Amino acid sequence: MIDKVVHINRVTKVVKGGKNFSFSALVVVGDGQGRVGFGSGKAKEVPAAIKKGIEIAKKNMISISMSGTTIPHSAIGHYGAGKVLLKPAADGTGVIAGGPVRAILESAGIQNILTKSLGTANPHNVVKATFEALKQLRSEEEYRSLRGRNGEESEAGQP
Repeated sequence: MIDKVVHINRVTKVVKGGKNFSFSALVVVGDGQGRVGFGSGKAKEVPAAIKKGIEIAKKNMISISMSGTTIPHSAIGHYGAGKVLLKPAADGTGVIAGGPVRAILESAGIQNILTKSLGTANPHNVVKATFEALKQLRSEEEYRSLRGRNGEESEAGQP
């Protein structure tokens, strides 16, 4: 399992006796074979928050469609003000992505992809928008089965 810490936030609760500090960690976990998940853990100490985030991320894993080392088609994911564009890329391109998106794609095992984060830079919303885009991906075989067609038909659409 590949786990990456995307963001750590120190949060403060003001109480009668002073301030209580705790930490929130946004973590991404993947197997490098097309399964990836994210989780947010909160605790008094950073390592404990990261550990909790990893546990939650493992429970929330999704499988994504891949076509070789890239994705089958373009997709745009929205979550709140976060908007992420994912485009397939040729071999040798690498992962062209910013912080949160890069962590997700590397954990999932995608090696060639072009991305652009549009809208907010809030890591939580960017991560959720990326997952929305990844959930939209379907392979050619999945589209064929959805449309009730088999693989022997010609590409021109004649049965």
